[in-house]
Parts: sequence; structure tokens; C-alpha cells
Amino acid sequence: MNFDKPTDRRGTHSSKWDKMEKLFGVSPEDGLAMWTADSDYETAPCVIEAVKQAAEHGVFGYSWQHPEYLKAVQWWMKNRHSWEIETEWVLTSQGLGNAIALCIDVWSEPGDGVVIFSPVYHEFAHKVNKAGRKVTECPLARDGGTYNLDLDDAQSRLNGTEKLLLWCSPQNPSGRVWTPEELRAVAAFAKRNGLILVSDEIHHDLVYPGSTFVPMDVAAPDARPWTVTLTAPSKTFNIAGQRTGNMMIPDPDLRAAMRHRQATLDYDPSALGVAMITAAYSPEGAEWVDAQIAHLEGNRKLFDETVNALPGLKSLPLQSTYLAWVDFSGTGMSRAEFIKRLREDARIATSPGDGFGAGGEFMERFNLATQRARVEEACRRLTAAFSDLQ
Repeated sequence: MNFDKPTDRRGTHSSKWDKMEKLFGVSPEDGLAMWTADSDYETAPCVIEAVKQAAEHGVFGYSWQHPEYLKAVQWWMKNRHSWEIETEWVLTSQGLGNAIALCIDVWSEPGDGVVIFSPVYHEFAHKVNKAGRKVTECPLARDGGTYNLDLDDAQSRLNGTEKLLLWCSPQNPSGRVWTPEELRAVAAFAKRNGLILVSDEIHHDLVYPGSTFVPMDVAAPDARPWTVTLTAPSKTFNIAGQRTGNMMIPDPDLRAAMRHRQATLDYDPSALGVAMITAAYSPEGAEWVDAQIAHLEGNRKLFDETVNALPGLKSLPLQSTYLAWVDFSGTGMSRAEFIKRLREDARIATSPGDGFGAGGEFMERFNLATQRARVEEACRRLTAAFSDLQ
């Protein structure tokens, strides 16, 4: 469980490191990749062992969503999230990006509206637009370092074309952990407007001490007839490249519709991905996740202390995720000016805040899932790039 063991992902077809020069003008030779949401350290030993066993077996034929996998998912949700699920609810997907796209495809038509609460994971809007649907953007209300719901304002923005609500819990990019009361309010909002509620809960395992994550299905079990929950171990165990996730669909009619669409696409889960998740969702995997959270907590504290000491910069307090959400509005700079300092002076590639929608114009997202030494280096570079401000 050495999260500080040095790794070099350059030249390994890592999108995080090998694409950052093309996207941000930051060379991997002397730059720091702190943008896309995957980790720089190795996955859990139990997951690596599962891959070794598969390789030693040497046969990679057709596979299926086998009972051991489903029981592992069931065990994980019960033991880590106090969520009792039925194995029949579980449909696999090729990661949560694929699951979101499938939900848009199955439960809306071209021209329909899809509700999102911004700022939020940029792929929500991208996938809606690529599918020929229209984004209905409902800004969250910000109170200092916290985002809150404003459902009255959201209601005023709907135009009657909406069929789907894409919800992010915990919230990406701010790391906000929603309360059960807030989740029930969102579920009621969806019902009131005839919306299928799709709750993306991919970051649910990475929650810091003092906060408690509650799945949408636990907070609002009465909403099962119109709710789909998306989960994946990809962020938790750094296996996003395996493109394997789950759609929890308690309602039999919704589940039948999704199962039919997957059948028309000739979808089956990745055998290696299933093996890795089966190994991850175990007591050994849980122990590794607890150690990772302790490591991330140290990275978070170091980063926040440094950034919040710089004039005009504010790192919003994280309750979950490894994604720091930093506000540059206090610098008095234009977006172009502070981005120039980040990219050219500090040589750090971050996720552009304006890509997360309304409220992200003067923000940037920093990925802290890396070795402590890299976070320390990022802090030194940010201090050098912004400490001249008054």
C-alpha cells in the first residue's frame, strides 16, 4: 500500500500524461499532469493478483456476468454503503461514460431536454449534445465554499421538453456530499417533472472523515420506479482503462428497456474487467481503499494549506473525491491571465473550470490522486507562480 512509490506513466499511452502537451501545451518532460480523473499509483494488490492469475491461465474466451461478480458487488454496497441491493438489479456497462450515454439513448429522443446541475462533470453536457439532445442547465447556488440546491430556480428553467435528469453524487467537481434530505428533494423534483433520474455515484468510495455518503436509492427508496444508479470501481481502484461499470436498476420495466438496448448492441462485459472488480470488492480491497483515503487526506491538507495561503486563490473544502476545485476569481485576473500562469509558469495541466458549465468560469480542477512528492512540487510551483499577488 505504498501510494508514494514513484511511477512514470509517460509513454505508456496514458491520456493523462501523453495527451497533456497537445491539449494544454504542457510538456510531460517537465510538466505535472493534474487534470483527468485517474490516479498515478498502482491499484490494489488483490486486483493485480487477479490479473496475474488470468494471465497465467492464458485463455481469454467468452465470459459472462457471473454470480461471483454479482455477489461481490452486492457485498461491497452493503458493507461500504449500507445499501442492500438485489443482484438482479445489476447490469454492467463499459464504464460510466458508456452508461450515461446509454441512459440518454434509452430514455430520451433527439431534441429532448436533459437536466444537469452545474458546475458538474463536463461529460454530462458533452454526451447530451453528441446525442442530439438539449442541455437544460440549472446552476447550483454557491455559499462561500459550498454548493447548494436551488430547486425553485431550477423549476423556472425547465421548458417541458425534458425527459432525463443527470445527477452527480458525490458532486464533481466540488466534492460536495449531498445530505439524505437533499437527495430526496432531487428525487421529488424528478418525479414532479416526469424525469428519469440517473444518479452518477462513481466517486462514492472516496469520502473523507467527517462526511457520510448516502446512495440515492438508500435516501429515496420510493423513487425506484424512476431512478437508475451508476457505480464503478474505476476511480476507487484506478482501473478506469478496463471500462467496466454497473447500472443499478431496481424497476423491472426500466431494467428491461436497458437490457433490450444492450442486447441490440451485442454488449457483454469484459472478462478481465469483471475479474478485477470481483477481486477489488473484497475485504482486502476495502483495506486498501481505507489506506488510500488516508493518503488522499494528507494530499488534500497540504494542497489546501498552500493554495489558501496565496493571495486571491481559494481551494474549496473537499468532503469527497481526489479532485480539488480552486477559485481564482480573487486574483482579479482574467481567465486567460491565470491560465497562462498555470500552464506556462507553473507548468501544471489542470481540468478547465469553464468546461464544467455555469459557475466554473474562474475555477480549475486539480487531481490530487498522486504521490505526495508530486503534490509538494505542485505546491512549490503554484507558490512561485502566484505569490507576487497582493
